[in-house]
Amino acid sequence: MGDKGRFRSLTGQNSKIHLKFNVWNGGIDNPNFMDRFFNEYGPIPMITLNTENKAGREAITSWGIAHGRGDKYLMQLAQAAHRWGKEAYIRPFAEMNGHWNRYCAFNSNGTSRGASHSTANFKKAFRRLYLIMHGGPRAEINAKLANLNMPALQHGSGDLAENPLIKVFWNPQGFGSPNLAKNSANSYYPGDKYVDVVGNDIYDQHFNPQMDANLALFKSHPGIPYAIGEWGLWGIDDPAFIKRMANFVSTHPRVEALVWYKSERGALFDLGSKPKSLAAYKRYIVPLGN
Repeated sequence: MGDKGRFRSLTGQNSKIHLKFNVWNGGIDNPNFMDRFFNEYGPIPMITLNTENKAGREAITSWGIAHGRGDKYLMQLAQAAHRWGKEAYIRPFAEMNGHWNRYCAFNSNGTSRGASHSTANFKKAFRRLYLIMHGGPRAEINAKLANLNMPALQHGSGDLAENPLIKVFWNPQGFGSPNLAKNSANSYYPGDKYVDVVGNDIYDQHFNPQMDANLALFKSHPGIPYAIGEWGLWGIDDPAFIKRMANFVSTHPRVEALVWYKSERGALFDLGSKPKSLAAYKRYIVPLGN
């Protein structure tokens, strides 16, 4: 995420995957706006969805998505992905076990945010989104929704274009915040049938690089491709962390993506201000591929 050209000039890496964050209903009823998500963030866009609107207010809950209140937006996004016609990631509701996200089921003190935000409704919402993104005959999708105790599609009337090239990416944190059993990553897991890629976000804050939790998450979903949706150095220059991440990727062949956050000049995570880590990135990460 950030300045693609600058990151390439810093690292020598011609990255394929580019991260885009989008607010809920961003670009709704504007196909050109939605198509830009894919065209500007290629060759492999990773579109990250949250439940806030452009004013920073909660626009929809997990319950609302599960009950079809967001179908119009999701179907239009799926249509844009189909028009793109190439590989892309849809990354819904990342870090869902982090209390700073509105779709987390718990507050920072461990109290519940109620049924509308429950892990049960989150899993239903994710399954509904998955079915919409991959498309197919409406009757088949509605039958699957009924089997999942969810209402039929609430927008349009025709079939949805099938899209085998889209990858729906389930991306919690390795451990929850609050770090409770009921807020663990896998408490939000919708099931293997509704996930194309599993992954984690890892930030090195020196005291806690989170690698143990990352390995546990990786091992808990054998056979499913794995990705790091976001990783970076939290304002520190720590080449050892870069090397550890390269070692994880090179020794775990299911890892298919590693997305640095972020490349803008002056950003907290900017490699340009971290010379030792930049050298380590060039030495250990760039040879792994683009």
